[in-house]
Amino acid sequence: MSTLEFTGTTVRYGHGAGAHVAVDGVDLTVASGGVHGLVGESGSGKSTLAAAAVGLVRPVAGTIRLDGADIAGSSAAARTARRRVQLVFQDPYAALDPRMPVGVSIAEAMRATGRRLSRADRQRRVEELLGLVHLDPKRAGDLPSAFSGGQCQRVTIARALAAEPDVVIADEITSALDVSVQGVVLNLLRELRAELDLTVLFISHNLAVVRYVCDTVSVMRHGRIVESGETESVLSAPAHPYTRELLAAVPVMGEPFDGEEAL
Repeated sequence: MSTLEFTGTTVRYGHGAGAHVAVDGVDLTVASGGVHGLVGESGSGKSTLAAAAVGLVRPVAGTIRLDGADIAGSSAAARTARRRVQLVFQDPYAALDPRMPVGVSIAEAMRATGRRLSRADRQRRVEELLGLVHLDPKRAGDLPSAFSGGQCQRVTIARALAAEPDVVIADEITSALDVSVQGVVLNLLRELRAELDLTVLFISHNLAVVRYVCDTVSVMRHGRIVESGETESVLSAPAHPYTRELLAAVPVMGEPFDGEEAL
């Protein structure tokens, strides 16, 4: 288990007068072994923060550290440490190569471990990972189009796990799925967190889902964290007006979410 820390993290797009600050001096800690929720409206900076953690964008200020090691820099050490953080994207079909069998996609992700595996070992590991996300290992040769949206999202989770991460960032991983299958993915995430001792940053706009999955939560607005704390405390008695607005915007968000109902 590992701790992911953002300290004064700032990400800016563009230059000069037209520059846009997407993430503005964020301090956020995802505690070892915990599931930390990050919520806010579209455009609040949540996904940009996730992208910075895996090196897709570069912060202009502040630090991002995993167990104290810099993962935001361009050094070889930072790049190596950054591989221990894996991102699961919102749209599973967009995240997978439509021409590539899912088993090959999962096997490719194993390169991040730096270990050399024989073809037989790679195949065994692919089958193990598919089983871990409750998919038939015999389907490793199927293309993404042969799977439902929920199944494809489980494939992308298996691919992230193939890199043997210490931290998984789940970026709106259920928002593109039918309500009927969201619970399957959420329950799988809870199961994997316990079984693999993962640390998880869970990004969502749905406060009911966050309440079901997360131990702690931060609320983000206009690139800044406006409130953080234990999930139940923040969502039951929000201190910041913006958090209260989010809860009031869709009344069902304040109700407990039972993932079992979607199974």
